[in-house]
Amino acid sequence: MVVKLIRAFGRTKRIEFMNSREGKQNDRATLAAIARRAMTERGLEPDFSSSAQQELAAISRPAVATNEVPDLRDRLWSSIDNDDSRDLDQLTVAESLESGRVRILVAVADVDALVRKGSAIDGHASRNTTSVYTPAVIFPMLPLALSTDLTSLNEDQDRMAVVADMVFGEDGTLTASDLYRARVRNHAKLAYRSLAAWLDGQGPAPRRVQDVAGLGENLRLQDSVAQRLVAQRHRLGALSLETIQPKAVFDGDGLSDLDLDRKNRAKQLIEDFMIAANGATATYLESKKFPSLRRVLRTPERWARIAQLASDFGDQLPAEPDAAALEAFLTRRRQADPEKFPDVSLAVVKLIGRGEYALDLPGGDPPGHFGLAVKDYTHSTAPNRRFPDLITQRLLKAAMAGAPLPYTIPELTELAKHCTEREDDATKVERQVRKSAAALLLSGRIGESFEAIVTGASEKGTWVRLFKPPIEGRLERGFQGLDVGDRARVKLIHTDVERGFIDFARD
Repeated sequence: MVVKLIRAFGRTKRIEFMNSREGKQNDRATLAAIARRAMTERGLEPDFSSSAQQELAAISRPAVATNEVPDLRDRLWSSIDNDDSRDLDQLTVAESLESGRVRILVAVADVDALVRKGSAIDGHASRNTTSVYTPAVIFPMLPLALSTDLTSLNEDQDRMAVVADMVFGEDGTLTASDLYRARVRNHAKLAYRSLAAWLDGQGPAPRRVQDVAGLGENLRLQDSVAQRLVAQRHRLGALSLETIQPKAVFDGDGLSDLDLDRKNRAKQLIEDFMIAANGATATYLESKKFPSLRRVLRTPERWARIAQLASDFGDQLPAEPDAAALEAFLTRRRQADPEKFPDVSLAVVKLIGRGEYALDLPGGDPPGHFGLAVKDYTHSTAPNRRFPDLITQRLLKAAMAGAPLPYTIPELTELAKHCTEREDDATKVERQVRKSAAALLLSGRIGESFEAIVTGASEKGTWVRLFKPPIEGRLERGFQGLDVGDRARVKLIHTDVERGFIDFARD
């Protein structure tokens, strides 16, 4: 048994971590308490106000369609998301056209139809600006009665949506696009893993794919277009990065394992369609002479260090930032050593820096997104989860209706800055609780030895990642002579669940 004193909400709490069933039943509550404390410390609100709850009680049904919008409910729409996702923001469907062209439609939940600007619910969303996903508890941006029901594109439910209508040529080039509101219906709620297994020929078709006539063929068509889009983007320099994202696995309320959440073919399909829809949204707003909140990733200021990283592997990058050259280097590293590629990716991600939101005025010259190799890019496809997407949806609907701007330019400028800062806070909360979950999983295994790989080595310290479970910690003793990529056998010597600290010594 491991006993720790944890200070939370002004009280000192004695928590026992053990391998027994009784101890494990406390894991979810322990991590939830840590998450709530981390939220408040970062200035994020874990709970909805009483006024927001009162507004919610008055919303009894989804948004009602008007006769002016197209009825697209008969199309073979489906959602593809995480296995446990309930806040469904997007649906997709494909249509073959002549000369090898394909029409891709992306329907985005019309959240603004129920969440009015200036309401108490909108106020909560504007303060947090994002849903926060921690291992034990999710802090939704919108009340669950909305985000997982009335504003979610749930299976077999009629909903209002904003549709990005795009036509792609045989080479994956976008040849035409339009945006409009429409009525839609989700005919199949699909999950990444099972759909990817079927697309790869490694598993059976998901049940709804079997049950809905024509859906399998439509998904195959979507997949073929997604493969063209990703190939086209990488030719232009989009970066094929792959970092390790362990996900907590619970047995009841007990934390039992960490599972790697890897990229797969179905995730790639959705990622590329969302990138395309976000690009089409940005250009639509520009065509209507409307401002937009762009998602930008500026040209890396630490390019020299990225070039040095490539040089350490016997490779060479040009003196000036070049996304295509960096992508070629990443491709070579993936082929040469797939096992260590996530660590190379992580190093590149840290050196490139974080994305941000920036206001783009009509006729402006936005910096674009270096990692995606696109110039025109906004966030519009997840309004249940991200406030910038809800802002963009309001701008879109105003542009479609020929209505005035729903926000002033100074408001949009401040919102871009605020959303960037809040996203950073939310990311830090999520990372902190993931580290606490890892420490909790290992807390009863002090003295055990593990096979590990060195993921960081500098004056600040040496870090290793275990192969099983995929947990990273600091190597406190025996790090002399080790460098990134080296394998080592390490012994667990200390964990601190509250702070998310995990310490090892060379075995």
